[in-house]
Amino acid sequence: MKNNIIPIEISARHIHLSRFTLDKLFGKGYSLKNIKPLSQTGEFAADETVDVKHKNKIIKNVRVVGPVRSESQLEITKTDARSLRLKTPVKQSGDLKDVPVIVVIRGNKKAQTKVIVAMRHLHVNQEEAKALKIKNNKKVSILIESKDRSTTYHDFVVRVRVGYNLSAHLDTDEANAAGLDVCAIGKLVK
Repeated sequence: MKNNIIPIEISARHIHLSRFTLDKLFGKGYSLKNIKPLSQTGEFAADETVDVKHKNKIIKNVRVVGPVRSESQLEITKTDARSLRLKTPVKQSGDLKDVPVIVVIRGNKKAQTKVIVAMRHLHVNQEEAKALKIKNNKKVSILIESKDRSTTYHDFVVRVRVGYNLSAHLDTDEANAAGLDVCAIGKLVK
């Protein structure tokens, strides 16, 4: 957090599954296989993938992110939404009011889930929030310096929670626009 430095992470399309949807697609009582821990405590990339379909358009091998959630949610980019010909709003993760539904496929099993384009956001715990002088649900700007395309992104929603680890999340469209191939470092702009 020195000099308002923020780790920037790239969040590719992924899906969170509820117990109901996980059971429907993978079998009753199925447990996700953790292949890689993510930066937020307890979250992980699962070995499992699914396909998603809207009308006749399909995106294959969408990574499942664990652990199981109370409600299923697919997070895609605006580019994915255009490819699927789906009008998908930009929303905070978990805000699933008035969003479209998409078909989730695993082999011959199908389920439905809601889909959003996740709003860029900043994970931070209480101590970090206090040190950075930022508050939950407020919006901040972060400068991302890259070799060819330094960019300042506005409207990162601050999400303060016990156990969070400081990191800002961009989707792949946003990371590409800033010229990022891998995670980077940003600076909180006051």
